[in-house]
Amino acid sequence: MTQSVSGREGRTVAALDLGSNSFHMVVARWAGGGLHVVDKLRERVALAAGLDAKRRLDAETQQRAIACLERFGQRLREMPGDSVRAVGTNTLRQLRDGSDFVERAARALGHEIEIISGKEEARLIYLGVAHDVAHDAGSHGGRRLVVDIGGGSTECIIGEDLEVLECDSLYMGCVSYSTRYFAEGRLSRRRMEKARLAARRELESIRRRYGAVGWDHAIGSSGTILAVERILVAEGWSERHITARALRKLRKRLQNGGRVGELSLAGLSEERRDVIAGGVAVLSGVFDSLGIEVMETSQHALREGLLYDLLGRIEHADLRDHTVRQLQLQYHVDREQAARVERAAISLLGEVAKGWGLEGATERKMLAWAARIHEAGLSIARSGYHRHGAYIVAHSDLPGFSREDQQTLAALVRGHRRRIRTELFEGLARPRRKTALRLAVLLRVARRLCRSRGAHPPLPVEVTASGSTIALRFDDGWLDEHPLTGADLEEEAALLRDAGITLSVR
Repeated sequence: MTQSVSGREGRTVAALDLGSNSFHMVVARWAGGGLHVVDKLRERVALAAGLDAKRRLDAETQQRAIACLERFGQRLREMPGDSVRAVGTNTLRQLRDGSDFVERAARALGHEIEIISGKEEARLIYLGVAHDVAHDAGSHGGRRLVVDIGGGSTECIIGEDLEVLECDSLYMGCVSYSTRYFAEGRLSRRRMEKARLAARRELESIRRRYGAVGWDHAIGSSGTILAVERILVAEGWSERHITARALRKLRKRLQNGGRVGELSLAGLSEERRDVIAGGVAVLSGVFDSLGIEVMETSQHALREGLLYDLLGRIEHADLRDHTVRQLQLQYHVDREQAARVERAAISLLGEVAKGWGLEGATERKMLAWAARIHEAGLSIARSGYHRHGAYIVAHSDLPGFSREDQQTLAALVRGHRRRIRTELFEGLARPRRKTALRLAVLLRVARRLCRSRGAHPPLPVEVTASGSTIALRFDDGWLDEHPLTGADLEEEAALLRDAGITLSVR
């Protein structure tokens, strides 16, 4: 526990939420047992509004986003990479061939940008809200329903304490619904009812499941819900929180408003004016479908969840380790053999890290995780188990993993045996492709060395790597005394040539 505290104390961390409507950045310092915000920035970028029917961002929106990230990047320039997490959500998830834009955005920011799944977004939102509620002296205990309405998606989560019990990301948001149902700012009862019905249909997929799990109180977070609460209080329809009755009054005012530009609502900011109707329609659908009468609010959301998740990683309480352990259990992985392969792979990595540019903690973790689950596919069939394992990794819910990390892990599992082609890594962002190929080579060699599944696998006395070559040197005469290992490595050298890698063994 002392190590955990010392790992956090005095540490400054930053989180960026690159949302469909706004980009948020928060910088905080851990001191005295809590996070203290030292800087905050927020800019409306309206990514979702710049997404066309072919799921491409128009040039103007791209430039607006890049300029914003350059400004954010100036604030973060001096911070180490492991103290910053930037994540993209619904609109960046939808981008077709968006890797070029994400790479440009990462260069502008000066830090890597992760695209996270809807479920991972929901988990992080809950983590932020749960910490907020835990530190609120007047908060309730028990089970919570957390709802977060973003620009392009709505996250719904049921949890207890810090544990997520159910979480879903639904395709409805304040920007997308405002664009679809209130085009050109036109308001009417018919438009509102159509949008509200669409939200209820989207929620039908979770309604019964959430009802069966149940919750003690509902909490809303992020811009739309906080904006609705401000309006309700300013108009005198609610003293605090969002009630079903007050929400009906707001909905009635909106549907009789004529046009968005003509709205006269106390508490409504100009920035929220264009998207408030879509947000209210979505929130009304949530209240209707889930039978909510009162919803409290939280100032915490995705970015705060990112901060706490990042602090967990810093103090070696990484959720991704738990996720990989669960995969091992679920697919009956031989954990002793996985540990042998992991030790061998990490030993090889230690020798070649400098020569192959694999000195970061991220590379070490990715190699270790891949080693732990490289045999997961055996639970399906021996034949082609590397392909089965890759499918499992690529298509499972992996809490804690970004989409890119999940794709990288799947590529390593897929590429740990048989023929290996560089095309396997082409789906990854360009900066990751060479790294992933080199990690796959280390995993392949480690697997070969551990083939006997014995307690002490043979390790070369010297390993060097440079460019496209990796060389292994064993003690004199050792390969003659271990012909199976020699034959395995000879076969491996032939397979690696297809990927442009030279494996030298002597």
